Amino acid sequence: MTEKSVFVPVATLRKFIKDVHLKAGLSEADAETCTKVIIASDVRGIESHGIGRLKYYYARIKNGQHQIGAPFEIVKESPATAVVDGHNGLGMIIGTRSMQMAIDKARICGLGCVVVRNSSHYGIAGYYPLMAVKEGMIGLSVTNARPSVSPTFGVKPMLGTNPIAFGAPSDEEFPFVFDGATPITQRGKIEVYARAEKPLPSGWVIDQNSQPMTDSAAALAALANRTASFLPLGGAGELLAGYKGYGLGTMVEILSSCLQSGAFLYGLTGVAPDGKPQPFRIGHFFLAINVEFFVSLEEFKTTTGKILRDLRGSTKAPGQARIFTAGEKEYEMEQLTAARGIELNANLQKDVKWLQNELGLQEYEFPF
Repeated sequence: MTEKSVFVPVATLRKFIKDVHLKAGLSEADAETCTKVIIASDVRGIESHGIGRLKYYYARIKNGQHQIGAPFEIVKESPATAVVDGHNGLGMIIGTRSMQMAIDKARICGLGCVVVRNSSHYGIAGYYPLMAVKEGMIGLSVTNARPSVSPTFGVKPMLGTNPIAFGAPSDEEFPFVFDGATPITQRGKIEVYARAEKPLPSGWVIDQNSQPMTDSAAALAALANRTASFLPLGGAGELLAGYKGYGLGTMVEILSSCLQSGAFLYGLTGVAPDGKPQPFRIGHFFLAINVEFFVSLEEFKTTTGKILRDLRGSTKAPGQARIFTAGEKEYEMEQLTAARGIELNANLQKDVKWLQNELGLQEYEFPF
């Protein structure tokens, strides 16, 4: 096997991802849903949540942390709201269905809000506001996660990476889509560095003595046993406003647990008292806003587009060629990925080959 990165056509990896889910026991429809979310991450250049997570998802299905065919229970509902219990099913299926419910409610009521308890990792948070954007709406989604982020002035991992994702349609070729974790970085990015065998920047991860960790593999192991933690956005202390990232992460924790009577903080570890894997019991929050209940969609798109163009057209710092707005780089990566395929480095190639051999998917002839 070559030690160099290779590019594999999107269609090939898309089919492979779906076949892995089918072999794992998912229905055709559920396998298709998971595939759409995972491949969207790679196509948009978010390698931390794409096919690099496939082996990890498969392992969680096998050990029962992500449960196939779990009921999607509507616990409480009004014309504009709903509380859903996902019964530890696959987060990408629960998330897609919940966001669609929020969109459908927003068509009628102007706003649709659906909250979820007892779910699992739902892929890139940005996938869900994009669902609303495609329907001419504003979308917002947040989710909590297993503890990995220390509070300001602390060293114990308490909050999850707790991303915030927001999308709004514009009159440009691409919408505004912000998708960001509330610490400086998130676990998937550390996995990317570890697969590439690269050191971490100092200041992303700290140990129990508040000292920076830069060995990516060691940091992953320490995060797993909760002897290391991510710093919140802004970094350590208050000088660079680390308390803001801490506050945003806490806001996400509240939205992802309190409205739905869900688990939070150390209720999300995925580990039972006896040390065995158990479901993560993650919570999500989805909001869709029907623009037409406020202004015409055309007017909204025009105003949004003007804001984005004004920002990108502002004075550049010395030596900088461009100013970007959120969603622009991902749109450009979509065009590039469609032409050249998805990049797999040597360690990711090993994961793909392992899955191929484990599941008997020998019909694939990968270039490695």
